[in-house]
Amino acid sequence: QVQLVESGGGLVQPGGSLRLSCVASGRTFSIYFSMYAMGWYRQAPGKQRELVADIYNSGQPNYADSVKGRFTISRDNAKNMVYLQMNSLTPEDTAAYYCHAVVAGVDYWGQGTQVTVSS
Repeated sequence: QVQLVESGGGLVQPGGSLRLSCVASGRTFSIYFSMYAMGWYRQAPGKQRELVADIYNSGQPNYADSVKGRFTISRDNAKNMVYLQMNSLTPEDTAAYYCHAVVAGVDYWGQGTQVTVSS
């Protein structure tokens, strides 16, 4: 069993920052957490869910073009945590943000955390 729980969303003004966190749990998943790539996706109303950033077990990050230079993904394997630091937020970043992992070919998602960028 894999569980992903996000936190850190909220309302922020344009140009502001937020840091999202995702804690991963599950008996086997927790033991081998460092071996799995982890990702952040987002879904705005009326739009498809899209990849924001992911990070491989090597620590190598990958970003969507729309967030490059503004967002930073990181992980703390000792705590089974994945983070998304979001800077210079714009209204276009408004969406529900989801933590994601693929374990044994199965996609796992958190419940999502809402990020709203508005003045």
